[in-house]
Parts: sequence; structure tokens; C-alpha cells
Amino acid sequence: MQNKQWRLKQRPFGEPNSDTWEMTVEDVGEPADGEVLVKVEYVSLDPAMRGWLNDAKSYIEPVGIGDVMRAGTVGQVVKSNNDRFSAGDYVVGYDGVQQYSITDGKGLHKVDPNLAPLSLYLGVLGMPGMTGYFGLLKTGQPKEGETVVVSGAAGAVGGLVGQIAKIKGCRVVGIAGGEDKCKFLVDELGFDAAIDYKSENVKKALKETCPNGVDVFFDNVGGDILDDVLTKINMRARIVICGAISQYNNTTPVKGPSNYLSLLVNRARMEGIVVFDNVKEYPQAMQEIGGWVQQGKLKPKEHIVDGIDTFPDTLMMLFKGKNFGKLLLKVGESA
Repeated sequence: MQNKQWRLKQRPFGEPNSDTWEMTVEDVGEPADGEVLVKVEYVSLDPAMRGWLNDAKSYIEPVGIGDVMRAGTVGQVVKSNNDRFSAGDYVVGYDGVQQYSITDGKGLHKVDPNLAPLSLYLGVLGMPGMTGYFGLLKTGQPKEGETVVVSGAAGAVGGLVGQIAKIKGCRVVGIAGGEDKCKFLVDELGFDAAIDYKSENVKKALKETCPNGVDVFFDNVGGDILDDVLTKINMRARIVICGAISQYNNTTPVKGPSNYLSLLVNRARMEGIVVFDNVKEYPQAMQEIGGWVQQGKLKPKEHIVDGIDTFPDTLMMLFKGKNFGKLLLKVGESA
């Protein structure tokens, strides 16, 4: 058996392109004592991956030149020389963009495909789910009757955040790009309103859809949209900084919020979140999210692309607004 792997060839300046990546093909090795061989079924594609390409101080080490690209994965153990795992076990971890992985088992966790489809362990039951759950509930601290605004609302994290806010009794307004995405937010996910940033004046639309102001803003986008929302926040508002996808591929300095004095005037709080800070509480969150899914209160939305060969182009869907829900790569068979 052979293993296709996508490796970082050079660090991108601006958008990643064909010069950023190199595909290598090598024979699948044998796991040593204490190791397991995992056949990767799905790879998670997330905006955070762009930040991992930069050689800069962050919450996690950058991907090294020549290394297999880091990514969340779910797959099946093929062979095991590790007492914690047996052949046939399904596991989630960070095995990277490749068809097979040999690992010492650290960071791998067993999952049950009978409780939920495997792909959901990379979505609502994975990193996006944990990000949305803890980012909104622990950092945003929404209260019943408050107005919650979510940017990037049709993405993996944003869609979940809006639905949880509705479960908690909030008025929810989503900001997304395109008529279809906005219609989906309202008609299928139950948002109270949606703003199409591609065709609407966001500041004017916020005034119309949030007549009582904004109490919680969950931001996945940054840039001009963050600035616009800051003009509408209420006293003691909470701004959750989850990401800034509008800025990730900049070739100029990141655009910070020019309306930040609104935080002072309104005694508001802006706080960044990193999902890994809540690892010990993941089981509790997974149980509650899983319950909401089973009860029909929360609807996962997935966008699955077939074939590991498509990785470079599929990753860029995130930054061009082409994905609709949680973006996943279905790896496929090896040669």
C-alpha cells in the first residue's frame, strides 16, 4: 500500500498556492512497539490551518517546512502495537493531510460510529463544535432575551453558535455571504434574521435587524464587519474573537478595529478564544451537543469534497466563501 501526503513546501505570502504544497507518495510502513497505524477517512479543513503556516509566535507551533500538513482527522486503526487501541477502533486526532498515519497514540481518542456518523466527530462533535460551544457559552455568556450577532454564520462554527444561542433563548442575527446562505440561516437553522454582506450595507442592516443593539458578537471574520458591529454594541457587551478570516491572507498588516473606543464607552469586553483551553471539558460539551442533535434542536451542515488530491483547491474554498457548512475532505483509497 502507498500513502499520499501533502507537505508544506514553502511558507505562503498571502494566499497559499501551488508553490506552497508538495504531494509525496511513499510506502505505508509498519507500526513499531507502542505505535498504531491509522487509515484516515476524513480530514477536517479549518481556517486556523492558514495561521499554522506562518512562522510566527502563536498558540501552537507552526507546521515545519517539509512536514505533513497538520489537520484534524478521523479514521480507523488498521494495526496496533499499543495497548490503548485495537485494530478496528475508530479514532479522532491530528494525523494530518494524508491517507495513513503511524503514531504513538498521543492525542488519539476513540469514537463510536454507531452513536454519530464519523464526519460529525470533526464538526459539531469536534474542534468546530467545541469552539462554538465554549466560545459562546463561557466567553460570550449569553442571557435569555439578549441579541447575539454571528459573523461567518454559515460556516462550521458560526452555524453552531447561532443555533446554541437560539436554544438559550436569544435573538440571533447571522452575517453571511450570498442569498442562499442567508436563506439557509433563517429557514433551516432558525436564525431570526440574516445579513448578506455581499449585497447589503452591513451597518444599516444591523440597525434594522438589531433594533435593541448587540449584546454578544461572535466574530469569525474581523476587518470591516467587526468595525461595523462595534458601532451597535450595548452596555457591557461581550465581543468573542474566534477568528478573522478576512485578514488571514493579507499581504499588508492586519486591519485592526478603528471603532475600538466603543468598548470603552460601553464598558464592553473583547476576548479571544482558543479551543484547546477547554480540553478537559470536551466530554461534557460533546454530550450536550449530541443530545441537541438527537432532539432535532441542532442541525449539522456539512460540505464534503472527495479525494485527497483536491486538498490545495479545497482548502481555499474556506477563504473564498465557497464552503457551505463544515468543510471536510473525504480521503479515499490508496493506490
